[in-house]
Amino acid sequence: MPATPLSLPTAWPHVAQDTMFWSTLSQTLLPYINTCRWFAGKARQQMGCSVPTVHTLPLPDGDVAYLLILEAAYADGVPENYLLPLSFIREPTTQQVADIPEKGRITDALIGGQHGLLIDAIYDERFRAALFTNIYESQTLPQTNGQLAFRRGKGLDESDGSLSSRVLPVDSSNSAMTFGEKYFMKLYRKLFRETNPEVDMVAFLTDESDFAHIPAFGGSIIWQRSHTDPLDRADITLGMVQRMVPNDKDSWAQTGDYLNDFLYAVPQRLFAIREDVFEKVELLGRRTGEMHCALYKPGSDPAFAPEPFTDDYREFLIRRFEDLLERRYALLIDNYTKLDEQAQRLAWVFMEAKEMIDAFVADFRARPLDSLRIRIHGDYHLGQVLATHNDFVLIDFEGEPESTITERKIKHSPLKDVAGMIRSYHYAVSAKLFNSAETDGLHPDHLQRVSDRWFYLIRDTFLHAYFDTFGTPHPLFKNNHETNYLLMIYLLEKAVYELGYEISYRPSWVKIPLKGIIDVVREIEKIRLDDGDITPSVPMLQTGLLN
Repeated sequence: MPATPLSLPTAWPHVAQDTMFWSTLSQTLLPYINTCRWFAGKARQQMGCSVPTVHTLPLPDGDVAYLLILEAAYADGVPENYLLPLSFIREPTTQQVADIPEKGRITDALIGGQHGLLIDAIYDERFRAALFTNIYESQTLPQTNGQLAFRRGKGLDESDGSLSSRVLPVDSSNSAMTFGEKYFMKLYRKLFRETNPEVDMVAFLTDESDFAHIPAFGGSIIWQRSHTDPLDRADITLGMVQRMVPNDKDSWAQTGDYLNDFLYAVPQRLFAIREDVFEKVELLGRRTGEMHCALYKPGSDPAFAPEPFTDDYREFLIRRFEDLLERRYALLIDNYTKLDEQAQRLAWVFMEAKEMIDAFVADFRARPLDSLRIRIHGDYHLGQVLATHNDFVLIDFEGEPESTITERKIKHSPLKDVAGMIRSYHYAVSAKLFNSAETDGLHPDHLQRVSDRWFYLIRDTFLHAYFDTFGTPHPLFKNNHETNYLLMIYLLEKAVYELGYEISYRPSWVKIPLKGIIDVVREIEKIRLDDGDITPSVPMLQTGLLN
C-alpha cells in the first residue's frame, strides 16, 4: 500500500458522484488488480484502468459499499470490464486487518476526515449480508445507470434471509462465498455484455422443470442498464446463488477409481469390470437424458424454445469446424516427427482421410435433417459431474470456455453434450492404461485393443441408458440413422479440438484424440456405404496403415 494514504474530504456515503476521486483511485487500482487471480489482462500491454460506472449498495448498518465497473484498456484489442466491490473500513482494529487477507486490501485512505482501509468488499461481512438479503427479498435498487435487479429463485428457502457467511479461500476467475454452509454465491469478475449463460440455464432448469440433479438456483444479481443506445442496453450478470451440494468427488475421479481394478487386471490378461461400474454409467446416462428432456420446452421462452437445423446454424458449425481442421492438420504436420510410432500411424490415417472428412462436412451442409436443437450444457464431461453418495449432480453450465457468450447460447443437438461425455470416457481409460507403471511393459497395440474393449462397453451402456429416457419417437431425434449421423458430427468436432491441445502440451497423449478421430471416420465410412455414396475420387479409409 502507498506510504501516503489516498485522501478525500467527501464523506464515504457520498463519493459515488465524485469523478475526481474515482479517477485518482483508478491509478491505484491497476497495480492492485494485476495481483488478482480473476484479472485476465496480465499478459496484455495495458494502457490504463478507469471507473466508468459506480453502483451504490446500502449496508445493514446504514453505511454503503460500491460496486465498481472497471474498464481495463490495452494497446491492442477491445477493453475488458471487471467487477470490483469496494468497502471502507474506518479505523480498523488490528484484528480486523488480520481478518482481511493481503489480496483483499487495496489501499489506506483518509475519507471524510476518517482514516481507514479500502478493501475488496467480499471480505466485509456487511456487504455479503446485503447481497444475500437483497436476493432473498427480490429487491430492485435504482442506480445512476439503470438498476441492480436481485432475483430470488426456487432454490432459496423461506426463513433463510439472514445467514452467516464466509469467503471461500480459493483463487479462481470468479469469487465464491457461502451462506449458512447451505448456499454458494458466485460473484462474476470479468463481465460480458450479456446475461451469463450459466445463470440462464440453472434458473431455467430450477424454475421451469422438475430436474433436481443440479445445485438449485437460489437467485441472481443483474445489472439492467439504461443506455439510450439499444445495442448497448443488454443486461449484465454480476452474481448467482445456488444450493451447496455435498459430494464425494467429481465423476472423472470416480471413474479413475473404478478403472484401477481394470488396470491391475490387464497385466494378468484378465478383463475385469465391476457390475457397479455399469450401474453408475447407466445412471449418468439417464441423468443426462433427463437434463435434456427438461431443456426441451416447446412454446417456452424463445431463448429456450427448440429450433430446427437451419442453414445459418449449419454454416456456423461448418465454418468453425473447417477452420479447426485446417489448423490441426498444420499442427500435426509440423509436429509429426515428435510423435511415437503408434501416434504417427494414427496421424497418417487421419491425414489420408481428409477427402472423406471434407465430403462428410459437405454432406452436412445439404442433408435433410428433422431433428431439433435446444440449449445444452455445452462443456459436458466427467469433470462437470459431482458424484454424491448414490447419485450425480451436474454443474458448471457456463459453456465452452473459449467461445464468446453469444456462441455459448447457440442451440445445438443435445448429442453435442453426449459426444463430450463419450470423449471423456475415452480419455479416462486411455490416460489410465497408457500412463501407468502397471502397464509399462505391455505392447502399445495390446493396450489399445484392451482400452477399446472397455471404452466400447462403457460408451454403449451410457448411450442405451441415455436414449431410453426419451422414449421413441422423440422430436429431438428423428430416427436412429439421423441420430448416429449427428453424433458423428459432434464427436469428430470434439476429437479434432482435443488434438490441438495434446500436440501443444502433451505430445505423449496425441494418440488419444487421434484414435477418437479414426473411430469416427470408420463410422463415417459406414454411413457413406449405407447411403450408397461410393465416389471414386474420395478414397476409402486406409486402415492398412495401422498395421
